[in-house]
Amino acid sequence: MKIKSQRDFWSGLMFIGVGLAFAWGATNYSFGSSARPGPGYFPFGLGLLMALLGAMVLFKALTIEVEGGDPVGAFAWKPLGFIVLTVAIFGWALPHLGMVIALPLLVVVAALAGDEFHWGEALLNAAILTAGSWVIFILGLKLTIPLWPSFIGN
Repeated sequence: MKIKSQRDFWSGLMFIGVGLAFAWGATNYSFGSSARPGPGYFPFGLGLLMALLGAMVLFKALTIEVEGGDPVGAFAWKPLGFIVLTVAIFGWALPHLGMVIALPLLVVVAALAGDEFHWGEALLNAAILTAGSWVIFILGLKLTIPLWPSFIGN
């Protein structure tokens, strides 16, 4: 069988692999029932849905002809590196620097991954995300997330 779209073929395989891995990993948890789902219920269902989506994309890659074969381009290493770095920085910064510093840091470093970085947009996004997270997680859900750096205190 001829691959008619390389991008769809490889992305379909990736979706199937990740979806089945999550579904398989969810089998280690209790499923519960539909009325009272356990911790494995939701990830198992999402994993199967992701694998099904991957199968549909893979089927499309093998049946629908595209102009030029839709080749896979080069890896975008810069954005990938910045996003991985952002997650690592945020994981360290939240307990040490608090939400007020960690979230803007997250947004600014993640924005550097793109080709069009603008300080004004990044800072506005950071302010909106920080205020919204404070309202939702600290005021609304009463989660114990540090708001300020640990050296300042509460």
